[in-house]
Amino acid sequence: MGAAARSGARWFSGLGKAATDALPIRLGGHTLPGPLAAPVRMSALDWTLVWVTVALLMWGLVMVYSASIAMPDNPKFARYAHTHFLTRHVLSLAVAFVAAVLAFQVPMARWEKWAPWLFVGALVLLILVLVPFIGKGVNGARRWISLGVMNFQPSELAKFAVLIYASDYMVRKMEVKERFFRAVLPMAFAVAIVGVLLLAEPDMGAFMVISVIAMGILFLGGVNARMFFLIAAVVVVAFGLIVMLSEWRRERIFAYMDPWSEKYSMGKGYQLSHSLIAFGRGEVFGVGLGGSIEKLHWLPEAHTDFLMAVIGEEFGLIGVLLVIGLFLWMTRRIMHIGRQSIALERLFSGLVAQGVGIWIGFQTFINIGVNLGALPTKGLTLPLMSYGGSAILMNLIALAVVLRIDFENRLMMRGGRQ
Repeated sequence: MGAAARSGARWFSGLGKAATDALPIRLGGHTLPGPLAAPVRMSALDWTLVWVTVALLMWGLVMVYSASIAMPDNPKFARYAHTHFLTRHVLSLAVAFVAAVLAFQVPMARWEKWAPWLFVGALVLLILVLVPFIGKGVNGARRWISLGVMNFQPSELAKFAVLIYASDYMVRKMEVKERFFRAVLPMAFAVAIVGVLLLAEPDMGAFMVISVIAMGILFLGGVNARMFFLIAAVVVVAFGLIVMLSEWRRERIFAYMDPWSEKYSMGKGYQLSHSLIAFGRGEVFGVGLGGSIEKLHWLPEAHTDFLMAVIGEEFGLIGVLLVIGLFLWMTRRIMHIGRQSIALERLFSGLVAQGVGIWIGFQTFINIGVNLGALPTKGLTLPLMSYGGSAILMNLIALAVVLRIDFENRLMMRGGRQ
């Protein structure tokens, strides 16, 4: 009898193991394979997204060198070596890579807990950058804090902080998302504070990106459509008033409308007109890597805001379309990761991923639109490619968080624990 009992126990034990291995798990409307404790290797990462990111970073590195190699010939940069901007860009990439690896190690549950403190930290830095002898001014704008080896731009951190905070806010306010005053006004007030600090620098471009990120997360988080369109209308009117009440911003709009006029061609329309000349010279196949003439002291900020114009001149229409295609694929993939996370009932992670998609997609759209003359000139860099340590740092941290979200999604679908 004892032997029979042991035999039966072994039989049921084997059946239980087989059932654990074979039976699927239902979670969030999706069928997830067992077993619950299935090990997940690093091969589960979205390596296509990783390699697309690396491709954009490496192409950007080459283009920054190409666009800046002749700058020391200008008396303004005579004390710089020809590799000055290349070296600093490589250093920024190294720092950003280390930060991204560390960010990937942080579980999303911890980012959710840190959200309010991250937002407060960003506000403190936005205030500090306005303090004399702390904030560093360039061309009339005070946007940087010197860290010795590199200059840090708090507005880039603010984009990420608002994204995390807005996602956490929507998760906490799910039960009141149909009530305007309780659901929207506190978030609007927080974004308005950030906006006031950014306009004091001034940095209207960053404020515009942050506003779109916050609005996108509110919409994706389920805010009533009427509320959303009301918010959108208020934002459009607010930005319209900001432009109308500022003479130099009005001049930028007029210069955008007619950059070739005698009044603006050597002033506020100068960058745009030479950017268009660069695209015109590139035609379909470009003049070849290193062959740009516009970067030879004709096109200001060729290695930062107008890097796309140099790409258009040296690689032509084919190069421009390839860059646009890579960013379109990246944005679409990031949004898909966000939808997948929401389907797995991980709302915070899903909103964060989609917020990153909105951030990268919208800023890329603005930068390329400005370079092509489709939008008024705005001081926004091309994500992952333009010269700028703070932007590269925060872009890679944001993408590392997206990869973490995808990693946790895959872990959950395989039945593991986060």
